[in-house]
Amino acid sequence: MAVLEMEHSTEAGMQHAAEKELNPWEAQAARFDLAAKKLGLETGIGKVLRQPAREIIVHFPVLMDDGTIEVFTGYRVQHSIARGPAKGGIRYAPDVSLDEVRALASWMTWKCAVVNIPFGGAKGGVICDPKRMSQGELERMTRRYTAELVDVFGPEKDIPAPDVNTNEQTMAWIMDTYSMHQRQTVTGVVTGKPVSLGGSRGRSAATGRGVAVSCDQSLRYLGMRPQECTVVIQGFGNVGSNAALLLRERGYHIVGVAEWDGGLHNAAGIDVPALVEHRRLTGSVRGFAGADEANSDELLLSRCDILIPAAHENVITSGNAAGVRARILVEGANGPTTSDADTVLERNGVFVVPDILANAGGVTASYFEWVQDRMGYFWPEDEVNDRLDRVMMSSFTDVIRYAESHGVNNRIAAYMLAIDRVASATKQRGIYA
Repeated sequence: MAVLEMEHSTEAGMQHAAEKELNPWEAQAARFDLAAKKLGLETGIGKVLRQPAREIIVHFPVLMDDGTIEVFTGYRVQHSIARGPAKGGIRYAPDVSLDEVRALASWMTWKCAVVNIPFGGAKGGVICDPKRMSQGELERMTRRYTAELVDVFGPEKDIPAPDVNTNEQTMAWIMDTYSMHQRQTVTGVVTGKPVSLGGSRGRSAATGRGVAVSCDQSLRYLGMRPQECTVVIQGFGNVGSNAALLLRERGYHIVGVAEWDGGLHNAAGIDVPALVEHRRLTGSVRGFAGADEANSDELLLSRCDILIPAAHENVITSGNAAGVRARILVEGANGPTTSDADTVLERNGVFVVPDILANAGGVTASYFEWVQDRMGYFWPEDEVNDRLDRVMMSSFTDVIRYAESHGVNNRIAAYMLAIDRVASATKQRGIYA
């Protein structure tokens, strides 16, 4: 009996450890604690920055196409507004959770601070399955979610953007709903809008562009050349496909693409524009004639110079991190690597460009969109791209300097840099009592 109880206890402990590793909020907190300790952060300020400032849960009814009423649950978490309005995307997915939204909101705080733009961090989400919903149902759900949070959103308070399963049409609905409540058109309440409604040129490719700049800067730092580099990309949505297009233009060899429904491999290099067109026509990378089919999980662990996880959280864990054979890991997605995997990657000498730096091109371009909306004057795309490149290159240099001067890896250096900036703003503002 005692043996059975011990085995049950061991299994429960292992399950708890696994769940903790895959919990994005726990991963963010572990990295925050380590960076704060390395930074010598004051205990009181640490308590302020470790927790979200505001968490909102809404339950709201939506009339479905068949005449029934469904009640959806939505979240909006504001992690920090110390350096400016809260900023962050909204995602629609069946597995959206409060812990996930908390983690994403905190990552937005650190991301904005790393690239030194005057925003705090926020994130939102609705528990739903958008693949099973009509366009009309998605619009009604989006508008009702916006109405529930109309006092939270605002160009000076909290500015949403697209995320998983949301896009520029979703942002147009949010902007219109908010504007109707304000009785005036307020284009600056969201970013990632259509250009015709105050969106910025270059915004849709900005996250992928930031990933490409991060790859360039990594090679420059390590003394490598694009023409000699092989790249595997996990996820071929907006971020992965745009990064692949830009990298191919610069001479990189994209040899592997891993998607949820299958992967592709071509040692000589994949024709990325042709693959983008194939995916547009078929909705999948499968069946592409220019590469061999491959197992997506195996592609993550295949030998390459650069691995770009650009899909979702928890792709690289303690279970597979030892098998990563890439020289450089550039995180296009939010939270693709667990905190437990960090130790393994560092021990194996993998050069990591963390998510709060590598994929910050999106929020940087969102900041540009917000500025242009407020000015009522819009820049040409080449100016947006030039400004974005400069921000990303400068931020990469800042993180590397922190890593070298403090003797830490790039991820902890990025956290330390971000925490230092947010802590400084918090202390300068003081604690209101």
